[in-house]
Amino acid sequence: MVTRSEIDYEAVFRAGQALSILLTTDFVVVAMNDVCLTLSGRDARDIVGRNLFDVFPPNPAAAQDSEQQGARILRTSLEQVLTTRRRDFMPLQRYDIESADRPGVFEEHYWSTVNTPVLGPHGEVRYILLSSEEVTDFVRALRCPGGGGEQDSFALHLQTLNDQLRRAHREQRETTAALRAAIERQRRLVYDASHDLRNPITGLLTELEVALSEPGIDLQRILRKLLRDAERLNDIVADLLDLARLDSETHEDERLIDLAGFVVEELDRRAPCAAVLTHLDPHVCVRASAIRLARLLGNLLANAERHAHTSIEVVVTADPPDAVLELIDDGPGIPPEDRERVFERGYRREEARARDPRGSGLGLSIAREIAREHGGRLYAAEHHGGACVVLRLPLVTERCS
Repeated sequence: MVTRSEIDYEAVFRAGQALSILLTTDFVVVAMNDVCLTLSGRDARDIVGRNLFDVFPPNPAAAQDSEQQGARILRTSLEQVLTTRRRDFMPLQRYDIESADRPGVFEEHYWSTVNTPVLGPHGEVRYILLSSEEVTDFVRALRCPGGGGEQDSFALHLQTLNDQLRRAHREQRETTAALRAAIERQRRLVYDASHDLRNPITGLLTELEVALSEPGIDLQRILRKLLRDAERLNDIVADLLDLARLDSETHEDERLIDLAGFVVEELDRRAPCAAVLTHLDPHVCVRASAIRLARLLGNLLANAERHAHTSIEVVVTADPPDAVLELIDDGPGIPPEDRERVFERGYRREEARARDPRGSGLGLSIAREIAREHGGRLYAAEHHGGACVVLRLPLVTERCS
């Protein structure tokens, strides 16, 4: 019986029939088997310790052909393994090999490649094993004229499968990139929300300590301060709950809404900090959740009130196929480079932080998510003498009740 200690794993690796290269996470060659050394016509000392893409550069003559970008696709596959910690099967690729006898001359080769992570004790990727079967002769045989209908059919089927695998590989990369971006957004949101929550909590604790330590303190003043901090905490928690609901809420509560009447009702519920002028066309109807639309409008009004000097203008009009709601303030406006960034979660311009240091930077982001949830758009438009935020929702032609 052969024990594990008697097995020469390096000899097993070197004797493998598939081309095999062991890489670090920086794609530096650690080891390669005899097949790889024979094919490259080089000595291991010339390869080990060097970056894979320096050892096997792409064929310059093939660099402009997207289907021949073997090096680029290989790099993407290796990065995919590092991200997912899973084996990645590459579609059939052409990757030319520079001739050992004729430097600068590349010979055409085709490969079927699998990249496998070698995990450490804590699940981290320690190495990547690149295993590749050369199928050059097979591809050349399929190209031979007069191969017969059955061979031509098989070649077409192989090409179709390879195209499907290539698309699946691209979609997997895009999905992974989207997930990575979502995780990063979530991380930033948790960090920013924790920071925003800490400020009013610190204020609450400080005022309570003062109230308990100083006799004869003005309790009414303390209570008013505590109430403002509690209201700020409530606003931040409400924003976070809104963000959570946006991903799970259904549209069962949607109904036909006349935007002009809806705006009037919402303005009547507020005590605005600036004069509000309205230009509201009647019978501009949308289908939406009244609760969500009220939240959107409230966030836009709060943002306009924060920046307005003296007045806010609210405009409702029809611009088929859209119903349009505009909020215009006479404040400093939004610079062109920030007109998209103001809708990012947690982003606040310096001027906004100065006016309201306790804001969370979530209001406009939530408003845009609600607009998208209803098939619409929310954006900052160019405007002279202030900011103009525009909401466009699908216009409903039937008369509102």
